[in-house]
Amino acid sequence: MRDKLTDALYGLGWATVKKLPEPVAVRLGTRIADIAWKRRGAGVLRLEANLSRVLPDADPERLARLSRLGMRSYMRYWMESFRLPGWSRDRIRAGFSGQDMHHLEEALAGGRGVVLALPHMGNYDLAGAWVTTALGVPFTTVAERLKPETLYDRFVAYREGLGMEVLPHAGGSAFGTLARRLRSGGLVCLVADRDMSSSGVEVTFFGETAKMPAGPAMLAVQTGAVLLPVTLWFDSSPVMRGRVYAPIEVPGSGTRAEKAAAMTQQLADAFASGIAEHPQDWHMLQRLWLADLAPRTGSPATARKETP
Repeated sequence: MRDKLTDALYGLGWATVKKLPEPVAVRLGTRIADIAWKRRGAGVLRLEANLSRVLPDADPERLARLSRLGMRSYMRYWMESFRLPGWSRDRIRAGFSGQDMHHLEEALAGGRGVVLALPHMGNYDLAGAWVTTALGVPFTTVAERLKPETLYDRFVAYREGLGMEVLPHAGGSAFGTLARRLRSGGLVCLVADRDMSSSGVEVTFFGETAKMPAGPAMLAVQTGAVLLPVTLWFDSSPVMRGRVYAPIEVPGSGTRAEKAAAMTQQLADAFASGIAEHPQDWHMLQRLWLADLAPRTGSPATARKETP
């Protein structure tokens, strides 16, 4: 029953929100975000705990202000995503403005295949729609298997409608398909700041140990594709902003695993740079650092607020 209710609520969002005038949708999203923030639920508390790693000198009042802005940013992502299928091509093209886009353009022109790796920032669905619309470049991505299955199907249909090829995040078949796309000169886009497997790479992230997916770097090592970090953020305008960072090169020595680990650390460093500049647009409402995933009795980690 809970799964059916979840699916129905998402369906209602896609069916209803996209029909609202944009100013009404914006106000609605802000109102929902503020209500969620005031309730101080597990997601809000976890967001503040994560932001305390990003800004270790911030006092509780500043963290609370940032978490409120963070919830508004997160709800902007959802409201835009619900409305995105109804946007015109011109609206999508005008909805994103990027810095250092020459890194992406040069990589695509090189024909080696390109991996774009992003954290949970801004609206990566809008960024993807911009790539397929403004650049005219299709790409392949991976989606987490959601429950109920009907909800996963909704997300796949939604993203495929924006011009993306979507593979399920399950088993090893996705990696092989991604590698084939890259070897043929294709583009792959992956959200890569939170590991959802048992094969993550340990990185230093804001001074503490976290795990991030090995996939983006391993794909670059095995296929010769260009690996580009990307960060996204919102400002007060309707236009989302973004930055493409310089390519992360494959190290000249070491095993494949060692090369991938070194490249993943560089990804984490790029993500940290973008998140530190725009912390309110990092939508990380889950545990990320190892100290939070498996706290030890008596360790400093146990002093932090724990959430499910």
